[in-house]
Amino acid sequence: MAELHVSKKSISKLFSEMQNKKFIIPDFQRPYKWNVEKCETLWNDIENFTITDAKAGADYFLGTIVSYINDDKNQEIIDGQQRITSFFLLLRAFFRKLEDMPQDDQVIGLKNKVAPCIWDTDRFSGKVVDPSSIHIMSLVATEEDNETFHKILNTGESSELATDNYSVNYRFFKKQCDEYATMNPMQWKELCVTILTQCIILPIECDTPETALTIFSTLNDRGLPLADSDIFKAQIYRNLETEAKRKEFTNTWKELMHICKQSGASLDDIFRYYTHVLRARNNDKTKEVGLRKFYAENNYVRLKTDSLMVEIMALANFWRYINIGVEPEDDVNYIISDEARKYLHCLTCYPNEFWKYPTSVFFLKNVNSETFDADFCKMLKKLTAFLFAKFIDAPSVNAIKDDIYSNCINIQVQNELQFKITLNEDLLKQQIVGYSSSRLSRALLLLDAYLNANQIELIPDTFEIEHIFPKKWQDTNYNGWNIDDAALYLDRFGNKIVFEKKLNIQAGNGYFGVKKQKYNLSKIACVNDLGNYHKTDWVKEDIEERELIFIENLMSFLRNQLS
Repeated sequence: MAELHVSKKSISKLFSEMQNKKFIIPDFQRPYKWNVEKCETLWNDIENFTITDAKAGADYFLGTIVSYINDDKNQEIIDGQQRITSFFLLLRAFFRKLEDMPQDDQVIGLKNKVAPCIWDTDRFSGKVVDPSSIHIMSLVATEEDNETFHKILNTGESSELATDNYSVNYRFFKKQCDEYATMNPMQWKELCVTILTQCIILPIECDTPETALTIFSTLNDRGLPLADSDIFKAQIYRNLETEAKRKEFTNTWKELMHICKQSGASLDDIFRYYTHVLRARNNDKTKEVGLRKFYAENNYVRLKTDSLMVEIMALANFWRYINIGVEPEDDVNYIISDEARKYLHCLTCYPNEFWKYPTSVFFLKNVNSETFDADFCKMLKKLTAFLFAKFIDAPSVNAIKDDIYSNCINIQVQNELQFKITLNEDLLKQQIVGYSSSRLSRALLLLDAYLNANQIELIPDTFEIEHIFPKKWQDTNYNGWNIDDAALYLDRFGNKIVFEKKLNIQAGNGYFGVKKQKYNLSKIACVNDLGNYHKTDWVKEDIEERELIFIENLMSFLRNQLS
């Protein structure tokens, strides 16, 4: 059973208890992110507290920190590293100011209170024996500023040219200390004592890292918990034996983060896609497990392969290429044509992301193929047809999971999709009609637009759904229409098209004969067709006729791809 130790401690008590021990910021933590604005807020709050509630004996509560005792008897910080780090910088700024002041009894007394919070001190004299014996150590993987942080605590100095958060925040605290001590010499000492004795933290000490992470996830409502990729980063970093390899990994990881940020896909997303590549290679069609659990199996053995980062980087570049059109800089043989992008565009409108799993498997399987794009187009068409047909028939994630897992394996083994699906065309046609206002309607309308033989260009991502006969109109009898008719016909597929946003705004809720002028300006072929429509009215019969054509276009596509 998990053990927890919870107590209420002042900054002085919490920090000075670390004699011959350290707070450890584990390598899976995020880098130090506090900026001057956060430090200024902290300073102003404490300054105000010192001259108000503190005089009445109140406490200033700083929140919780969650930690566990590691094998070296040090406290590894799971939650609270940003605050702990900032207070070390603040206390070091105070001590630096005390060093510069005339050494009277009060100053010496304050130094003797602050020093054991930062360093190991002699048990008899209370003096700092070794300035490098600080009570905090950051091991954050790929964090190049760790040395700067430790040097600041050691020396009390920071380069004016340094732009890292440690240096910038330390200079801020030092400046505040200098100015406050000058303007309020007596109050400054009160401020120092208040920080040490009346700024309160609630430490939660756990017996295992798993317990600490669980507690952290439960308590933390101020931000996001650690991402799975933060854990993976640390595990990979630990496995590297030389400083040169760690340096290379540091640079690679930074580049990977940059690629993911550009593409809109998170690092966790890329690692999740890669799980399905590994599952496919191992013929694994079982239920999907959590991302961290998957990679944690057998002591993170899946993160120890030489090919891992090469394939993760390739996969990240691929999804950036798909999402924002940035071609990979490395020497690659594949392209993604506009024909492939038509179906990728349709899939991005699909109600879930399961389509990305076989797509990722296909990419790493075929990345060096001379026929990559032709094969990619073929795969995407079939995948689109299956997913759309399946969703129309059974609109839930569970309906496609097993087929997706199986076909990840099919791609890996046979390099093709093999879906077992029987098209009941009459039933499917009826169901399509019922999906005019569903989560799939946008995707179906986009697919229909791309199926137009004259649709050469890609349709803008910002397209909108246009109601040919407008949803909002003023007359209760609009050329033979009435409210009851509208309720039955306005939201049917036959009355909807995809339309460029700007032109859609310009067309507004006008009558069909007027809106045709805007339709003629469109680069979407099916909209152009309406601009050249032989009538100036748009009534029930036109909607019914167009809906029949819409359904037949979709059925023909499904039939051709899934037969």
